[in-house]
Amino acid sequence: MYVAGLVIPVPEARMDAYRRWAENSAQIFSRYGCLEIVECWEDYVPEGKETDFRRAVAAREGEKIVFAWQVWPDKQSLEQAEARMHADGVLDAVEDIPFDARRLIIGCFEPICTMGRT
Repeated sequence: MYVAGLVIPVPEARMDAYRRWAENSAQIFSRYGCLEIVECWEDYVPEGKETDFRRAVAAREGEKIVFAWQVWPDKQSLEQAEARMHADGVLDAVEDIPFDARRLIIGCFEPICTMGRT
């Protein structure tokens, strides 16, 4: 298992557009081998003393935080899928992105402990 995680600032007024974009993107990633995608809309994002989700993405007034992750079989599967998606141009054809992609945070991780998964 290999996990790609994202923190994304999305204008609250664009929630429906974001949901459509996420659903369309999930279909693409699924065709290229992604096992699972979870997209979560902000419900409770407290202000931290040193840092927090909002500061991490320089969230602006009226923006909500989306916390999302993708589960891939392994790192190689993700790397191969990204290469194929770029070569196929499927990411170029994605509709207007409903957030400022320059401020999203992405990172990939090797799980060291899991619960409820095998």
